[in-house]
Amino acid sequence: MGIYFPGCLLFFALSTSAFEDSGEVTFVSEFSSKPNQKLSKYGWYGNVRLQSFHIPEETAIARWLFTVTKDQRFYCRPSNVSIYIRHGAPPVINPIGTAFPNATLWSRLLVVNLSVTAAQNSATFNLSNPAPGDWFVAAHLPEDDGRIEQKGFPSCTYMFQPQLSIRRAVDTPILQQGQSLRQTATPDNPARLKLYVPQFASSVSVSLDECASKEGTGSANCSLVLSLGSNSLLEVPVRVNCSGRSCSASLTNPPWDTWLRVVVESVQDNQTAIFNVSSDYTVGCKPESVGLAADDDFINVGGNINSSVAANSSAGTESIRESPLSLRSACVRRIPVRQEETDILSLRFTPAHNGPNVSVTTTQPTLLMYPLPETATGGTLNLQLTLNTTNTTLGNGSNVVACLSLHTPVLKLNNSQPCRTALFGGYGLIVNVSSPKAMVRLSFPKATTWYLTLQLTCNSTDCENVSVASVVPEVFISACVDDCGTFGECRLLRSYTYLYASCSCTAGWKGWGCTDSSTALSFSFQLLATLLLTLSNFFFVPAIVVAIKRLYITEAAVYLFTAFFSTFYHACDQPGEAEWCIMRYDTLQYCDFLGSICSIWVTILCMARVRNTMKCTLFMLGALLIAMSLQLDRRGLWNLVAPILCALLFMVAVWTYQGVQRRHCYPPSWQRWVFYIIPGLLCAVVGVCLYIFAETEENYYYTHSLWHILVATCVVFLLPPADKNLEAGGWSKGWRPHWNWDWSWVRTTQVCGHTLWPSSKAEFYTVS
Repeated sequence: MGIYFPGCLLFFALSTSAFEDSGEVTFVSEFSSKPNQKLSKYGWYGNVRLQSFHIPEETAIARWLFTVTKDQRFYCRPSNVSIYIRHGAPPVINPIGTAFPNATLWSRLLVVNLSVTAAQNSATFNLSNPAPGDWFVAAHLPEDDGRIEQKGFPSCTYMFQPQLSIRRAVDTPILQQGQSLRQTATPDNPARLKLYVPQFASSVSVSLDECASKEGTGSANCSLVLSLGSNSLLEVPVRVNCSGRSCSASLTNPPWDTWLRVVVESVQDNQTAIFNVSSDYTVGCKPESVGLAADDDFINVGGNINSSVAANSSAGTESIRESPLSLRSACVRRIPVRQEETDILSLRFTPAHNGPNVSVTTTQPTLLMYPLPETATGGTLNLQLTLNTTNTTLGNGSNVVACLSLHTPVLKLNNSQPCRTALFGGYGLIVNVSSPKAMVRLSFPKATTWYLTLQLTCNSTDCENVSVASVVPEVFISACVDDCGTFGECRLLRSYTYLYASCSCTAGWKGWGCTDSSTALSFSFQLLATLLLTLSNFFFVPAIVVAIKRLYITEAAVYLFTAFFSTFYHACDQPGEAEWCIMRYDTLQYCDFLGSICSIWVTILCMARVRNTMKCTLFMLGALLIAMSLQLDRRGLWNLVAPILCALLFMVAVWTYQGVQRRHCYPPSWQRWVFYIIPGLLCAVVGVCLYIFAETEENYYYTHSLWHILVATCVVFLLPPADKNLEAGGWSKGWRPHWNWDWSWVRTTQVCGHTLWPSSKAEFYTVS
């Protein structure tokens, strides 16, 4: 969570005392800060660090401070941090230039590049008259080079912290319709006002008149700039240069049900301008009222309704279903929309009456409203428009024109009219007989009301008799685009309490929806990679045979366990089509990691040549500790390093003790060192170096297969020869089979240092 400071009162008193004396707008300072986050190299959107800031209404200036701190424990090369800023929703980025899915659109955004050369680097970004609401900041390091870094191994660390400082007006004057206010503007202190725009307003105008200079320089020098709207980076306010005593600015299709910011600036140095300002708005098109009879507005969608209630509401339901078609006298037909929440980041909108079909006419536009909550901004807004050719016969010159816009609709549509409002752009679609379907996808849409306007247009005389068409508008929110396709996985991400989704691609596919096949792996290559990673585990077969031959049965069982689960884990771990899972992926991965580390553990302890009692105890203790550490952190580097170091220290201590006792190097045979121990250690060292330092995304199939081979080979070299105190069959010398007339077939056995003696029952043994 961010740390929020309500304001710096001392700073506020110093900076606004001049404004208070003149009775003008008062400003306060507010700060917010986010905690440090570790940056990652960009591979997909999950590597992006996302933060959000809230800018309240009437904010005059917003200033972001971005700080990147570099870890100085060892040398790190200079790097660049890309920072993205967007209003209303997370930024849609494409730093590596991949292809987007068909019909997928995205908005422009601001990019700040910060070069990291020192221990601490910072950059600032100032924005005047920012749009109120949530602003999202995303940051990441350059593109991932594909190197696989082991968790816990020292690496360069870059920490990112954004901070926001704003100046907000607390007593902004309100412009009422038909009223005039006397205002003053200077180059350092522009006049700030606001006016409310109601629903169905078709235009808004703001006028300045009786402008004069307070210094008495004459009206000819009264130079002003009138701005309407806020700065959202995607769209900027409408600006009009004013000179003389009066001027005005107007907006067609202004944003509905919101406060509109008005700023008047004096652009001439050392000039204080005094003027009158007034506003007006018009409602040009408004649907007819449906009245207050809301008892019958609910429609049965599958549940049981009481018979008496259904009987009493039958007439009312019929009238509601006909209400959209009865608005023929209105200039716009508004279709009510039902919203259904189906899952996380999943909403579906359907027309509330007459099924999915919507009638479109040539005389009046058809309007549908889709209010998107803030929880939907982390998904994808999908609009698919389908022409119903079964019930509609259109000529070649007839088109159904659609415009999807935010904040306000476009109520005048034709083939040449742009799909755009006064301050925001829209998204246009056209369907006809030759092209009955059209689709648009918007990733990370803004949380506001979206408007879909439909109208039937005609460009030829052949379609004069066609006045009504039927279309099916499908509007829904999905977590990802087409569920990321065949070669991707839609993953739910979280930044504090905010949820959003993105595609994680596999098998070399890239892009926002995993549709870019420029680096995709062919099926033959995927099959080759799977075979390399699985068949390389068969090199454990010689190790298992040698262990059994030398009577190391426990060690052989561990090697068999490792080879089995490593084979099927890598068969299940492959991206794309060449995969095969015999059980849950998480189970296979855990058993593979457990078997690999336990194989190293038991091999080194076996080389120490200690008594069976101690060896069995260390086997079990090590296996339990390794299992616990893997449960805590499966990919931690110390899970591999710590057992190896402990086992090596124990082995060295035992060998040193044996050497001191025998007054000779242990193991005593130089052939053992030259032909077995040294080659085995070389295989182990090379394998560990490949595993930690050399693996990348591109060569993983080869280097990791080579790791399997080297580990299995080093086991063959490092396993000590069979204990001379053991005979074939596993019986210790000195413990011969005990014969008597009652138990002629029974013999005593040693297991882990315990002697098993026959008891009074043939089927039981007593441990002594």
